[in-house]
Amino acid sequence: MTLRRVILAAVPVAALVIGLVLWTSGAPSGAPSTVPRQGESWTLARAMSLRRSYTASAQIGGRIYVAGGMVGETGRPLTVFQRYDADANSWTTLEQLPVPTRSASGAALGDTMYVTGGQTPDGDTAAVWAYRLSSPGWVRRAALPRARFNHQTVAINGRLYVMGGFAGTQERRDVYVYDPATDRWSDGPPLPRPVHAFGAVAFRGEIWVIGGLEKDEKVRSVWIFEPNSGQWRQGPALPKPMELLGAAVRGGEIHALIESTYQIYDSSTGRWRDGPAPTVPRHALALFYAGDSLYAIGGCTVDLHDSPLVEQLRLTPS
Repeated sequence: MTLRRVILAAVPVAALVIGLVLWTSGAPSGAPSTVPRQGESWTLARAMSLRRSYTASAQIGGRIYVAGGMVGETGRPLTVFQRYDADANSWTTLEQLPVPTRSASGAALGDTMYVTGGQTPDGDTAAVWAYRLSSPGWVRRAALPRARFNHQTVAINGRLYVMGGFAGTQERRDVYVYDPATDRWSDGPPLPRPVHAFGAVAFRGEIWVIGGLEKDEKVRSVWIFEPNSGQWRQGPALPKPMELLGAAVRGGEIHALIESTYQIYDSSTGRWRDGPAPTVPRHALALFYAGDSLYAIGGCTVDLHDSPLVEQLRLTPS
């Protein structure tokens, strides 16, 4: 059995209640067994200076930017903002977020990182913050049409797509589209179903929405959005349900990770396969591909302790 902490409501931090949701961790019948490729195993990279989960993260070039999140059993939201340099295996602390925020979402357009929504000490927020590398410092941008958390933000075709998540006490299927040239949000084609705590990536010119929670049930669903047509279609289902996952793209592959469940979609076969489990299983983590490696950053362990760990998986050429 596995305990996972899912953030479902926002109240002042002093009165925060953290939901504990219990699931079985067994794989469904017929799921493929884990067969690591030769030479592929997780190792520890330089840890963050602070243990945290539910961060807003984005990649610009070979560097990974991690903002906010939460720490400890109180669920205290954070302002810390740091950059990880994969080549140097080092962390640099940058200007902190203006407001402590957890369960937000991050994405990058050009040299600018955006942090959308989340939860603050005052409750759910619609705030959007931008950090431009060429002129460092956080700048407030147009707010989301509605506050939300446990959502995802994906950058594609020069736009930000904010999808799903939780608002108040309800799962959402709304999609909001941001144009940085006009600093305005518009409504996009909604998700096929309300969902939160899912993974999302831009993959081959489309947006893939992976797993998540629907009415507190973790799902195997994958939905694919084609921006030019504005249409959603069903994608190849996960062999095992996943939520509170990290997701990253490496060439023709999508990598999805939560705790000991690591699934890889291979576009050459159109199928998912299992990858090697990390050393320290965690959920609500960030996952990125930089250089020749995957990096699993932070997250919450199965005994509900937030972690500063960074694990690295050097991948063999595909």
